[in-house]
Amino acid sequence: MSDGETNSCPPAPYLRALAAHSTLNLAYVDDAGDPQACAVFYALSDAGTLLFLSSPSTTHGAALAERSPAARVAFTVQADQQTWTTISGVQGRGACRRVAEGGLEGARAAYLRAFPYVAEDPRLARAVGSAALWEVVPDWLRVIDNAKGFGHKEEWEAPGRAR
Repeated sequence: MSDGETNSCPPAPYLRALAAHSTLNLAYVDDAGDPQACAVFYALSDAGTLLFLSSPSTTHGAALAERSPAARVAFTVQADQQTWTTISGVQGRGACRRVAEGGLEGARAAYLRAFPYVAEDPRLARAVGSAALWEVVPDWLRVIDNAKGFGHKEEWEAPGRAR
């Protein structure tokens, strides 16, 4: 475990908010020190981490690998086509790392439960088998839900989170 990382799983309302979406907008710093962002499909693990696939040869894969074992990242998840009065989603920060060898089987199973069509397509199944599996371990989350009132937000911070 690295500085700023905890084993604390977010509370159920935050997990439900994360489980309601499938696309993660991931912000990170590249090897030149410039901010970057990418969108990836993600699945929520039983431990409350956000699992996604990426090749180490992509810009974000290389940058995250460079900052291993736990690159600091920020992220958002939300549905498309929302209006001002119905905006809902999650903002977060945490550590991003490759899933450890001992956790790969469970993480792949969680990813395939979220995206079952991937296992049914031989080309996609090969991609899942060859891509690196990453996880974001959130240590701060903000749920936005304008349906509860404009600007409504609730925040969670992992116990012992280093600032």
